[in-house]
Amino acid sequence: MSKDIGDVILDVNNISLSFGGVNALTDISFNVREHEIRAIIGPNGAGKSSMLNCINGVYTPQQGSITFRGKTFKHMNSRQVAEMGIARTFQNLALFKGMSVIDNIMTGRNLRIKSNMFLQALRIGPAAREEEAHREFVEHIIDFLEIQAHRKTPVGQLPYGLQKRVDLGRALAMEPQVLLLDEPMAGMNLEEKQDMSRFILDVNDEFGTTVVLIEHDMGVVMDISDRVVVLDYGKKIGDGSPDEVRNNEEVISAYLGTGH
Repeated sequence: MSKDIGDVILDVNNISLSFGGVNALTDISFNVREHEIRAIIGPNGAGKSSMLNCINGVYTPQQGSITFRGKTFKHMNSRQVAEMGIARTFQNLALFKGMSVIDNIMTGRNLRIKSNMFLQALRIGPAAREEEAHREFVEHIIDFLEIQAHRKTPVGQLPYGLQKRVDLGRALAMEPQVLLLDEPMAGMNLEEKQDMSRFILDVNDEFGTTVVLIEHDMGVVMDISDRVVVLDYGKKIGDGSPDEVRNNEEVISAYLGTGH
C-alpha cells in the first residue's frame, strides 16, 4: 500500500481536558499527516470521543492547543472547525430520520451554499444554478457510496449499515480536508464492516481525504490504518504503525486487562 502521505496537517499539542476534577485527557500530543488514515484506539473510557470533541470544537480543553494547516487554536467552535475543512460523523446517528437520503446528504452542503435564503426558497437565478451544482455533487456521493437505489427513501426506513453510509455521505458533502469518524463500524455485522472499510479506503484514495477514526474492531484498525495512537484512561500509551502498536507491551496489557 504505497500512497502519497504528506506533511503534518493536524497537530494536537499537550491537550488536557477535565470535567469537574475528573481528567478525561492528560497531556495528549500526536499529529496527523495529510492523506493518511490515522486511528485512535483504546479501551472503553479511554478518552477517544473526548479527543475528537476537542478537535472539532465541541469541547474546549483546559490546556494545550490544536494546529490545523499551520494555524494554532486554543478555542474553536464547531462551525468554525467545519468551515476550515474538518467534518465529523457521530457514534449515535444524528440523521434526519423522516427526510430522504438525498436531502440528508444535501444538509452537508449548507456551509457551501452562497446565495441568500430568499433566493434559495424561490429557487431562482443564481440560487437555482447553485442548487443544481450542489445536487450534482451529492448525486456523485450517492453513486460513490452505492446507495442510488435508496435516494428517495426516508433514512429511518433503511437498515443500520446503510444509515451509517448516509452519515458518511453527509460528512463527505462538506468536502472536508480531514474527516473524523467516531466508531464508523459500531453495531455492524461482518459484511457491513467490510463494506464500510472499503468505503473509508476509497474516500482516502479517491477523494484524497485525510481520515482520523476511532474504532473498537482491532482487525479493521490494523487493516486500514497507516498509524495508530493508543489512549488508556485519558493518557497516551502508544503511537506508531499498526505493527509497532500491536507489539507494544503497554498496549497489550491495557487491552488484555493485565494493567487494569
